[in-house]
Amino acid sequence: MAENPSVSGVSGRYATALFELARDARSIDAVKADLDKFDAMLSDSADLKRLVRSPVFSSDAQLKALSAVLEKAGISGISANFLKVLTANRRLFAVDQVIRAFDALVAKFKGEAIAEVTVAEALSDKNLDALKAALKSVTGKDVSLNVKIDPSIIGGLVVKLGSRMVDSSLRTKLNSIKHAMKEAG
Repeated sequence: MAENPSVSGVSGRYATALFELARDARSIDAVKADLDKFDAMLSDSADLKRLVRSPVFSSDAQLKALSAVLEKAGISGISANFLKVLTANRRLFAVDQVIRAFDALVAKFKGEAIAEVTVAEALSDKNLDALKAALKSVTGKDVSLNVKIDPSIIGGLVVKLGSRMVDSSLRTKLNSIKHAMKEAG
């Protein structure tokens, strides 16, 4: 795994262990779906973010709260046990990095590529499909998208695929115009 920099360090070790467990149990897709659901909940809930990131909570308190959240969300089995292990080992704060590393392992296993896409506002399914098709024509692989919404880019999008990055955001274009005007002035 050393050649894949996104799967290294502590989060990479946890992700690799989870991936191997999910693969052996033939439940990669189910675990990925659970982690994606947890990741979405994390993005949507300031309270959950605080629970995950704050060192103020004891391991026991964090585990009790997390167990309730997982039960309510219907996340169980390998995924729930894994998130509880992260909590017990005081590593829950790194869950988003672990999920990214797990996604990278799944993509590699399936022969897919992962593109990190940043947009100013949510894309329609039609636009997402068009973007996937365009990226597939460039890479020759199926591409799964990890979409982040960042209103500060104003418009356009930023796509990172492996080590390649394409930045067509309005913010970057405006900054380059501003820089050119300073040079000229």
